[in-house]
Amino acid sequence: MTKYIFVTGGVTSSLGKGIISASLAKLLQARGYKVTIQKFDPYINIDPGTLNPYEHGECYVTEDGAETDLDLGHYERFLNTPTSQANNVTTGRIYQYVIDREREGAYLGKTVQVVPHITDEIKRRMCLLGKDGQYDIIITELGGTVGDIESLPFIEAVRQLRWELGTNNSLVIHLTLVPFLAAAGELKTKPTQHSVKTLLEYGIQPDVLVCRTEHHLNAEIRKKLALFCNVNANAVIESIDAPSIYDVPLLMLKEQLDKTVLAKLKLSTKSDPDLESWKAFLGKLKNPTAEVTIALVGKYVELPDAYKSINEAFIHAGAANECKVKVKLIAAESINAANVDEKLKRVCGVLVAPGFGERGLDGKLIAIQYVREHNIPFFGICLGMQCAVVEFGRNVLKIKDANSYEMDPKTKHPVIHLMEAQKKVKNMGGTMRLGAYECEVKKGTKAAAIYGKSRISERHRHRYEFNNDYLAQYEAAGMIASGINPANNLVEIVELKGHPFFVAGQFHPELKSTVANPHPLFVSFVAASLAHSKAAKQK
Repeated sequence: MTKYIFVTGGVTSSLGKGIISASLAKLLQARGYKVTIQKFDPYINIDPGTLNPYEHGECYVTEDGAETDLDLGHYERFLNTPTSQANNVTTGRIYQYVIDREREGAYLGKTVQVVPHITDEIKRRMCLLGKDGQYDIIITELGGTVGDIESLPFIEAVRQLRWELGTNNSLVIHLTLVPFLAAAGELKTKPTQHSVKTLLEYGIQPDVLVCRTEHHLNAEIRKKLALFCNVNANAVIESIDAPSIYDVPLLMLKEQLDKTVLAKLKLSTKSDPDLESWKAFLGKLKNPTAEVTIALVGKYVELPDAYKSINEAFIHAGAANECKVKVKLIAAESINAANVDEKLKRVCGVLVAPGFGERGLDGKLIAIQYVREHNIPFFGICLGMQCAVVEFGRNVLKIKDANSYEMDPKTKHPVIHLMEAQKKVKNMGGTMRLGAYECEVKKGTKAAAIYGKSRISERHRHRYEFNNDYLAQYEAAGMIASGINPANNLVEIVELKGHPFFVAGQFHPELKSTVANPHPLFVSFVAASLAHSKAAKQK
C-alpha cells in the first residue's frame, strides 16, 4: 500500500518545509520510488490566486490550471514531474466543500462539526493521490507552524489518519529551529523541546526531527534532543544553512534522512540513490566559466519570492550555459526617461516580469523602448509581452494612445484587449485563462529555432490578449506573431525582426523550468545576454 509522510513545522515559519519535503522526495525518487508531494495550507482563501504577491509570494500554476502555493514549484523543479489541483488544498477549499455538501443535505440533518466532518474531508484529500496506486510514497507538507489556531484541524486529521493507516505505513517529520545564541556562545534546544511538546499535546509523536541550524549539531546536542523529544538519536537530522537550495538533497543524503525514513516505513534501502545528473547540475552551477547581469523589471521587486520561479529558471539556464546569472531587480516605478540609460546601460539583458494593474506600466514601456533601440536582449513574460506590444504600437506604429484595455478601458486603440470569454466574468478568483494551452510555432522564426519543434504547450495565467485587428499592421512593421494558439487563433509569442533577441510570450515559461529540463526560452535568453556581454567587452 501507499506510505504517507507528514511534514510539520515548529518554532517559526519560513524554515524550509517545502525544500526539505522536495529534497527527501528527490532522494526517494533517486532510489527508484514513485513519489509525489502535496501541500495543505491553513489559510481560508480558496487558493492563492487573489493574494497579493507581497502576502504569499508568487502564485504557481499547474498544468491543469490550479492556482497554488509556490512550494509546488519546488516540488516540480526537484522531481521533474507535474503536480495538479490535488497537490494543494487550503482550509477555504475544505470548508467550501463541506458547506456545499451540507446545503445539498448530504449529512442527513446531522450537526456539521470540525470533528468529524472537516477532519474527514481533510483525510479524504490527504489520501486522494494514493487511491490509484500510482505512488509508493506521498509526502504531505502542512503549512503554518504547530500551535497556530488555523493548523489544528490538519494536525487532528493527521493524528486520526496515522491511527487508521496502522504501524509502519506513515511517519511524521517535524522541522524545527535550533538557534545559536551569540551571547551564550551555544546552540539552544529549548525551542525544539517546546515545539515537540505542543505536538505531543495534540496526540502526535514525531518520528524524525529535522533541525534548521546555523552551526553543526554535535553528538551531545543530538543526544539531548533525542532524549527530550522521544526520538531515536539517528532520527535527529541536521539541516544546516546551505549556499543553494539545490545543495539540500545532498546534505540530507549525508545525514541519511532517506535511509532513516525508509527504515521506519519498512521499505528497502538496498539500491543507492542515482544522483549523477543532479551532481552534474551542481557542478555547473558552482563552477561557472562566465558571468552575466540581467535586469528583472517588475512591480514586486521588494519581495524576491514574488518572482521565485523566474529566479530559479535563471539558475537552471545559467547552469546550462555554464554561466552565473546575476539578477538585478529594478522597480518599474523607479524608471523614467531621464534615468533609464543609467539603470540599464550596464546590464546584458532585460526581462520584463508578469503582473497585474497599471502601477509601474510607464517604467516598463520606457525600459522596453530602451532595449529595443539599443539592441539589448529582451524577454517579456505575460504582461511583459503586452507591454512590448503597447510600446511598439506607440513608438514604431505611431499609434499614440495604443494601450491595454486593462489599463484604460476607454482607449481608442486597445492593442491588448479583454478575451471574449472574460467579458461576462464577475468573480476574480479562478476565472482567468489558466493552465496548459497548445501553441503552434511558425517555421523560420527565432521561437522555432529556440524550441526546435512546431507545437508546444505552455502554462497561462491572464485575462487579456493581443488584439488580432492590429496583427497585420504589427507584422508589416517587423513585430511578428511567431506563436499562435490553434484553437482560438490567439497570439502566444511575439518577436522582433532584426533584433539580436527580442522575444515575448503570453504564457509563463518559468513554471515549466526544472533542474533536469531548463526551459529553452530562458536558456536562449541567457545565451543571448552572454553574447551581448562578450560583444560589449570587445568594443
